[in-house]
Order: sequence, then C-alpha cells, then structure tokens
Amino acid sequence: MTFSLARRQALLSAGTAAAGALAGQRALAQPLPAGPIRLLVGYAPGGGTDVIARFIADKLRDRLGASVLIENRPGASGMMAAVALKSAPADGSVILLAPSVSTVQQKVTRKTMPFDLDRDLAPITLAGTVATVYVVSATTGVGSLAEYVQWLRKNPQKANFGTAAMGSTTHFFGVEIGQAVGIPLDAVAYKGTGPLMTDLIAGHIPAGCGGLTSFLQHHQAGKVRILAVSTARRAGAAPDLPTIGELGYPTLTSEGFYGFYAPARTGAPQIEAWNKVLRSVLEQPDLRQRLEGLGLDVQTSTPAELIAYQAKSIVSFTASMKAAGFEPE
Repeated sequence: MTFSLARRQALLSAGTAAAGALAGQRALAQPLPAGPIRLLVGYAPGGGTDVIARFIADKLRDRLGASVLIENRPGASGMMAAVALKSAPADGSVILLAPSVSTVQQKVTRKTMPFDLDRDLAPITLAGTVATVYVVSATTGVGSLAEYVQWLRKNPQKANFGTAAMGSTTHFFGVEIGQAVGIPLDAVAYKGTGPLMTDLIAGHIPAGCGGLTSFLQHHQAGKVRILAVSTARRAGAAPDLPTIGELGYPTLTSEGFYGFYAPARTGAPQIEAWNKVLRSVLEQPDLRQRLEGLGLDVQTSTPAELIAYQAKSIVSFTASMKAAGFEPE
C-alpha cells in the first residue's frame, strides 16, 4: 500500500514541526549539557529547601527535556552542598540552590569556611526572599508569643529551640526573641528542618526557628504554631501571621533569600544559559503560585544583581549578629 502525496506531505509537515520543537528546546538549553542535571541541596529531604528544589526540578525537566536529580548534602548549617559544588564539573551540569543562611550568613559568622562565597560559587539568579519564623510544637498548647512567654516561665527547663543553621538568621532570631522577652533561649543544632519538624511534631523539642517555607504547611495543618514572622510586612502566603514588629519588637525585623549558583569555573555562556532557563521557569505562574504558597516570595535577577543583593545582606546581617551578641567563631 502506498501513501498519497497529501498523506506524505502531512507526515512531513508533522515531522518538521516536531523536529523544530525539539531543536527549539535544545537551543534554549544550549550551551548546557544534554545529560542529567544535578541540583544540590544542603539540607535533608522533607525540609523547606528540599521541597522548593523538587518543585523547581519538575519544571526544569519539562523545560530542558533532561533528567534533573536532587542531591541532598545535609550538614554544617547547609554548607556541605556548597562544598560539593566547589569541586563539581564546571560544564553546567551541576547547580546549587542555597538559602542565605548557608551562604552570606555563614560568611559573616565564621572565621573560616569550607568554601569561599566569592571565589568558589558563581551566582546565577536570585530565586526569592523568605521570612524567618519562630514556631512552637502543638504539644505545648501555646497559641501566641505572649502565651509562650508565660509557658516558659512555668517551664524554664524547656527554654530552647531547634535550628537547622547555627550562626544564621534562624539562630539569631530565636536568640534575639529570648533577649527581647527577658528569657534566654538556647539553640539546638539540627542537620535539616525535616528532622527538626519530626521532633517538633513529637514534642521532643518545644520550639524551632527557620524559614517560613519550612513551617507554613505544618502550621496550616495544626502540627506546629508560628508565633512570629521576621519581615517588616506580613507574608502574602500567610497574612494572618503577626510580624515581630507588630508584636512590639521592630528592631528584630529581617529577611532571608534563596539563590542559584554554579561552580566558579563555569563559563559565561553556561551561566547566561542557566540564568535564562531558571528565570523563565521561576516566572511561570503555576510554579510561582506553588512556591509562594510555601512562603517564598519569588524574585529573579541577573548574576550581577544577586552579587549586589548579597553584599547588602552581609551589611544588614552583620548588624543583626552584633545585636545578638555573637562573635565570629
């Protein structure tokens, strides 16, 4: 049986269109490698950073037509992923999603670091900003900061909180709240917000401090209670939550951010390609809605703008560190 001329032309047109679409997809990713992409995350599975990374990875797979593998490297306040990036191939196949608690904030609070923020990481784009929140376990029965203060006075042996990033906003915000209410609070280090959340839900630790993205869904489910938000304005994803300023402590206001990075040796063409791909993905309405639902205020940037944002954050965080009475270690 033979095809008619019209049938052959139709098949040829369809094949040409498919080839064109594939070529366009590859052209978008160029000069990125065609093989699997590794997306490094410095925290354990289940935490806020991990969930954000997985949502973004799903969109990247569709955009690039390639596998995007999440590689969790928990430990050292989220810095182990940056250490891994430092020695990763600089061909565009490996990128890092990191919150400021494991980048600029560690730079300020540590005398020595296992990586150099300026020399080992190449900024790609800002992913968004995020509030720090102070939460309590539902097992405490506490519903507000005022109630928490009263609870602490009755339970002084439980004046501690968990954090997945020592020497960061999620550490200092808790310490500063303790100073503000006149009850010193001790920080307990965790390898990730996933393990911290497990202990909070079980009541093994009474309170915790971290990014809004890590706790919002659990707050909404009634497993923990967010008592205060660090930003100057209420979070768009949770307008019912009071800011620390509204609670009477405006000097404790602060803001964190997420950024994407590549190994420092990565060439300008790969950085530019990743910037275009990531910004186009992050700006998709459905992904933006999902991320904002987690508490991430999506914002993108050029690499130069991210560098400038980091410099500004270092200045403001240094002031916060001094207010908390903390010295670089």
